[in-house]
Amino acid sequence: MSPPAKSAHTVGPPASEPYPALSYELFPPRSSSAAETLWQTIRELEQTSPDYVSVTYGASGSNRDTAVELLGRLLAETSLKPLAHLTCVGNTREYLFNLVDELITLGVRGILALRGDQPQDSSGHSELVYASDLVQLIRTAERRRTAHLCAGRLAVGVAAYATKHPESPSFDHDVEALLAKQAAGADFAITQVFFFPDHFERLVSAARRAGVEMPIIPGVMPLTSVRRLDRLSELAGIEMDHRLRDRLAAADDDGARRRIGVQATVDLANAALDAGAPGIHLYTFNEHAAALDVLDNLQLRRPPIPGGLGRTA
Repeated sequence: MSPPAKSAHTVGPPASEPYPALSYELFPPRSSSAAETLWQTIRELEQTSPDYVSVTYGASGSNRDTAVELLGRLLAETSLKPLAHLTCVGNTREYLFNLVDELITLGVRGILALRGDQPQDSSGHSELVYASDLVQLIRTAERRRTAHLCAGRLAVGVAAYATKHPESPSFDHDVEALLAKQAAGADFAITQVFFFPDHFERLVSAARRAGVEMPIIPGVMPLTSVRRLDRLSELAGIEMDHRLRDRLAAADDDGARRRIGVQATVDLANAALDAGAPGIHLYTFNEHAAALDVLDNLQLRRPPIPGGLGRTA
């Protein structure tokens, strides 16, 4: 008896592991001089062929016009794919629905859905209370534009916290919130800055146990500035790496400080990748030099750039 003929749909060898994702965060400029610096950064980062760049959105939409303008220019003048931040605090449902529609019309195909910081004076009315509510609104707006979106889907990201959110009652509550965002329709999460590798590993482990299946991407900041470390620790309640801070403060000059900080950032990113992170998201603060130093030393495996163009390590 002859063996059965092979089906045309026989499963072949497993595909190779995907390349780690690479992305950067940018924020809209506040002045003409800041815009000039930002666009120098954009052109430098563009050469690394990232998967996307995120564009921040001010509290209660305070910089809506400059954010939308930057998104439009990125789409029209660069090869970069923008991920538009969107916050729901202080905004009405109608306002947010119209803004999502505007972003889709502009050509944006990715949105990072955030609750946003609560205004200290409690001004403004928020019809959406949580980021999960915003994710649901984005999905509702998306369904009205299926014909314009080809496959009918936006990529929707959310925030995750490797250390407890400063307003959260517990770390476990943060994990439950992340699960709720996934249930609302989120596709992936990007973490807030963290200073210790085991914090990221703990988050991923707890999230997986809770049922979170979407990718969790570590957000990494070039750890080269004592002032920035202090500010993040104070404002975001992130546990400080005092040993690193002391080393940076004791460095002989800016060059030595930068070498120490870049290596610490690379070590942190590599630890996250070794723990299974699907990629790295770099908070640039609109400065390309330190981010590119990190990328060069990280030696992140990336797909070849068509035509052999772009920056090489």
